Amino acid sequence: MLSLVVPIYNEAKNIPEFVELVSKQFNEIPIAYEIVFAVDPSSDGTEGLLRELNKLDSRIKMIRMSRRFGQPACTLAGIEAAKGDAIIVMDADMQDPPEVISDLIKEWRNGSLIVLAQRRSREGEPIIKKFVSDLGYRFLNRFSEIPIPKNTGDFRLLDRKVVNELSKFKEANAFLRGLVSLVGFENSVVYFNRPPRKHGETKYNKWLGSLKIASNGIIGYTTALLSLSVLVGMLISMGALLMGISLVAAKLVGATFPMGYATIVITILTMGGINLFFMGILGLYVGKIYEESKSRPKYIVQERVGL
Repeated sequence: MLSLVVPIYNEAKNIPEFVELVSKQFNEIPIAYEIVFAVDPSSDGTEGLLRELNKLDSRIKMIRMSRRFGQPACTLAGIEAAKGDAIIVMDADMQDPPEVISDLIKEWRNGSLIVLAQRRSREGEPIIKKFVSDLGYRFLNRFSEIPIPKNTGDFRLLDRKVVNELSKFKEANAFLRGLVSLVGFENSVVYFNRPPRKHGETKYNKWLGSLKIASNGIIGYTTALLSLSVLVGMLISMGALLMGISLVAAKLVGATFPMGYATIVITILTMGGINLFFMGILGLYVGKIYEESKSRPKYIVQERVGL
């Protein structure tokens, strides 16, 4: 059996078409399936629609969170509830095209335990968002010990063996792409062109995407920002030392140079800004450590339908 895990929030307009397209795909594939919708409490009737769909088709199931935990937590909740021999994680906005499902299953049947869906193009997204995304992947892959393939989101197939290993991780701020790379195992890639969103609006920032997910990825899988702060501190210290030596030498040879409040104020503000910036970076890491140390549940389920 195959499980589809679909994290959603206010997607009532997309669900009927999504279910129809997915059902059409599975009618052409000889495999049993279930669709597990992991829902953050919505205001557009998403939960009521899913309850009605479950009455019509028991393969459509729902997990409803007690409050809004966010997409990463919903995704993990759906994965942990799913019963399939393999699990496909995808969105319901049709930007993860249902017709790619057959390609993912084909690669899985050929022996791949992880099958990534990699985007060739991203229609309808601002250039700034694409640039920021590309920059984030480059940074991660440059400094992280765990490579994360570029232009891959959470749209992927995971074999049950991989899912069992993922369940051992207890991180509160989970970054699915990083965890899957950390687990390892054989993987393959299928390519697709990502269409624009079908209905409604994205829940992420239109220009920058999800800063929370990006933060979980960068802080959770690389200490490059901390190393950068050390490097910048050393460079500034060396610059200050050289400046001091230069001033002493200039005094000894009788050279004159302008001094005043403007120079002092600019220097203080520059150094203060740099200090605050890197203290902020340090604070992000300390904050993540604090959150993990409390060992709170990653999510809380209020309602299960069909499970």
